[in-house]
This record gives sequence, C-alpha cells and structure tokens, in this order.
Amino acid sequence: MSAKLKIGIIGGSGLDNPDILKNRTEKKVSTPFGDPSDSLVLGEIDGVSCVLLARHGQKHDIMPSNVNYRANIWALKQEGCTHVIATNACGSLQEDIPPGTLVIIDNFIDRTTKRIQTFYDGEPNNPKGICHLPMEPALCEHTRKVILETAKSINQEVRDGGTIVVIEGPRFSSKAESTIFRSWGAHLVGMTTVPEIVLAKEAGLCYAVIGMATDYDCWRDTGEKVSHKYVLQVFQQNVKKVLSLLRALVPRMAKEDWEETVQNAQALVQESIILPSD
Repeated sequence: MSAKLKIGIIGGSGLDNPDILKNRTEKKVSTPFGDPSDSLVLGEIDGVSCVLLARHGQKHDIMPSNVNYRANIWALKQEGCTHVIATNACGSLQEDIPPGTLVIIDNFIDRTTKRIQTFYDGEPNNPKGICHLPMEPALCEHTRKVILETAKSINQEVRDGGTIVVIEGPRFSSKAESTIFRSWGAHLVGMTTVPEIVLAKEAGLCYAVIGMATDYDCWRDTGEKVSHKYVLQVFQQNVKKVLSLLRALVPRMAKEDWEETVQNAQALVQESIILPSD
C-alpha cells in the first residue's frame, strides 16, 4: 500500500522543524472543529508524502490545554494521512531512562481534566453517534514495530515500550505527584499525548509516539530538577537523534504493506459507534 501512504508528523516542543521536508509548501486549512494549531506543511521525505504540523504552533504560543487536538487530527485525516508519527518531549520517571533517551511509547495514563477526547460529542454538525473506542492496544503496533526496526537498522538506541502519564500542564508535577506516578510503574510524564492518541485512533489513523526524555522530572533527591530551561538544553543536545530516526523511518514505512493495518484501524472505529435510534 506504499502508493497510498501519507504520513502526518506532529512536532512537539522543538520537534517541528519544517526543514525535514523537501519540496515544502504551506497550506492553511480549517476543519469542522475549528482551525488547527498552524498551517500544514506539505512535502516529502525520500519521495514519500508527509504532512508536518506544529502541535503548539510554529511560534510555540499555544499551551498544552489550549491545543485544538480535534482540529489537528481532523486536518491530517482530511489531508489524506494514513499514519501519524507524534514526537514528544517528556520527563523520565525511572532511573534507567536518562535524559536523551528515545522511548517508543506503548501505553498511557490520562490525568488531564479539560480536554474533549472524541469527535462524537452529540453536536449537530459533528459525526453521529457515540464512539465507545477500545484503547488496548493504545498505539498502532505495526507502526511501532517498524520504528523499532528502523532504529536498529541505523544503530539508534531506543527503548521498546513505556507508559506515559499525561498531565494537564502547563506546570510541571509536584514531587508528591511525580512519586505517585512512579509508584504506578509509569516511565514518562508529559502534557500532550492525550487526547491526541485517542482522537487519532478514533479517526482510524495509525498512530505512534517517539518520546524523548529531557529530564528526570522532580522525584530524584539529587541532580537537576525539571525546568523549561533545562528541558530545552537537553532537547537541543539530542534533537538530531529524533530527526535522523524520522528521516530513516519514512522511506522504510513506504516499503511495508499497510493495507490490512489501515483497514483494521478504520473498521474498529465503525464497530465502536452506537448510532441513535430513530
């Protein structure tokens, strides 16, 4: 299904550089759910069609709770994307995930409180029905597998699997909160994976996350505590790893047969919708 493949790339903090794409054009779009965070940047990586979207806007002026996640995902879907690769800067909750580690996340714990997590909200002009969507597996395992294989092929060390706790933000966690998250067995903490992960699945898109640990949050008694300044410093030291992985990943994805995976993702959505009775 390589001819139909189109990959949406959602760039988090500092991971939204349009230079990753060749033959770039910008396209301003709107959706039934409002405007996305910014214009879509259309282009190619090794001849494969990609769409880049800056989650927080290209000026990074949208805080996590105010991101229009529904518009972002819908914009990528209406642009014809079959996949979404999201990048996230995260805090580490485990000693064996030092800053700079890339984690191919496989699960999440939602601690957000203000965000709409469905397109099927009962509003007159939105999709009809209620979508009771299964969230296990939380991410597209086929896509995760290809990311892991790609990392191995370029000798890029990554961690296979990890659970991210998603907090409302924009503040960082208290030490008590961070300690609780660790007691749950979580590996990372971040602010944007939910509802993005839910909406992508509800849209029938194959979604995966490359998380970069930028700090140890605040649970450790020693070492640097999380701060925006420290996050940016570590990020800048390690961003090349994410960009190299993305550049290698996209052409490798184009060699895969995605037909069954995409069909299954779309069928799951349809099976999960309960339409109102007449």
